[in-house]
Amino acid sequence: MKIVSSLLLTLLLISNFAIGQQTLPNAVKTFVNASGMQHASVSIAIYDLDTKNSVASHNANITLPTASTAKMFSTATALEILGDDYRAQTRLYVEGYVEDGTLIGNIWIRGGGDPSLGSKYFNSPGHELDFMLPWIDSLKNMGIISISGGVIGDGSEFGYEGAPDGWNWVDMGNYYGAGPSGLTIYDNLVRYTFTSGSTPGVVVKVKSIEPYVPGLIYHNYVESSKRSGDNAYLYGAPYAFDRFGTGTIPINKSEFLVKGSLPDPELQCAYELTELLKANGIEVNEEPEGCRSIEVFSGQTDYDKRTLVATHKGERLDAIVKETNHRSVNLFAEHMLNLIGYEKTGDGSTASGIKVFESHWAKKINTAGLHLNDGSGLSRSNAISAKHFCEFLIAMNSSSEKNAFRTSLPVAGKSGTMKYICRNAAGHGRIAAKSGSMTRIRSYSGYVDSKTGKKYAFAIIVNNYSGSTSSLKTKIQTLMNAMAVN
Repeated sequence: MKIVSSLLLTLLLISNFAIGQQTLPNAVKTFVNASGMQHASVSIAIYDLDTKNSVASHNANITLPTASTAKMFSTATALEILGDDYRAQTRLYVEGYVEDGTLIGNIWIRGGGDPSLGSKYFNSPGHELDFMLPWIDSLKNMGIISISGGVIGDGSEFGYEGAPDGWNWVDMGNYYGAGPSGLTIYDNLVRYTFTSGSTPGVVVKVKSIEPYVPGLIYHNYVESSKRSGDNAYLYGAPYAFDRFGTGTIPINKSEFLVKGSLPDPELQCAYELTELLKANGIEVNEEPEGCRSIEVFSGQTDYDKRTLVATHKGERLDAIVKETNHRSVNLFAEHMLNLIGYEKTGDGSTASGIKVFESHWAKKINTAGLHLNDGSGLSRSNAISAKHFCEFLIAMNSSSEKNAFRTSLPVAGKSGTMKYICRNAAGHGRIAAKSGSMTRIRSYSGYVDSKTGKKYAFAIIVNNYSGSTSSLKTKIQTLMNAMAVN
């Protein structure tokens, strides 16, 4: 046993020594000439953060889809434009007048694009709707014991596209394909819990669907399998209440959770408040509605004729940005893009956010060839080069929001999606970066504090690699470790 341990230690020391002997240009050359790269599209750039000069590169100007590393652009732009202490607001309005304890009119929930509303990332289980409790108290203080109308959810500030351009049908019904809304709730997710038996190839049973979604019709084709892991997929377009489950879950599972996207967030929010009002002794006579169903679009409702009752401030932007980059939350990243459009122009659509993003960064870096279709990187129509990333990272290094942005990035070997990258190797604790992965796409970009005292900005983007994902990750980590010792 001691002989084996000594041998492993020796091999590790030899490997680290070999890495240290290789210059960064040679390390990049070794990477792009490795097996599996012959048919791949690769863009790599490494810049000295102090001199702002290129240290090593390969096809640095080639633009490619990068998956989740695109989140760095949406989160950093939100920090710079909105500020780290920005808090999105959700407001409660009363429409009508109170007579003998009855509100002759409706209750309106006006969304302001807060992605933390009822979010599992900021609320413990069972407390997701605590933000509504002060609303109930405010209505009771007005003497309201019944409502002649109903509750209307208004998410129109972000429009009703449902999902950004370039998102695939295969993505939109799943948890990572939950689209942004001006009135988001529960991370716009639905949790499907299945039970499987011991026989493979049998349709599994649906144990529960939470939260309860009015009008949801779920068609279950998920089967049991000897295959391990979650291989189930949920299909459904935005605002479509027909949902389809396919694929497999493992056999012999008493509870197996699969998450999907919420069909209509503003309607769900109206429903939840309606039920909470009833539970607290306030009668509501009409069914909950969403603005989309009554053909109200793009913030066109007239709130001057309504009475503001309560305002809920969401979580601080820096806290949301950290969750976004550490956990790679697509929904939060999309909200960052929507919010900058909303606050700068009054239009919270994705298209508006992209225009604000482009205008902001065109003044700071060379954006020629850079194209974003969304804020999360889920769109395969995004096109970003390694050089774009490095120029952006250099600019953020002198930003007033530098610290908030830097601390939002996972650290190699320690946290977030980088926790198992370069673990117990040269890059451990020395690389703060965002990772990105989709089918046939793998990317990393961020900062390196080298053992030599050098500081680097880097980006590695690989599309259509031939071979296993694990072998590609090993090669990428070797290159990262080289940066950490040079």
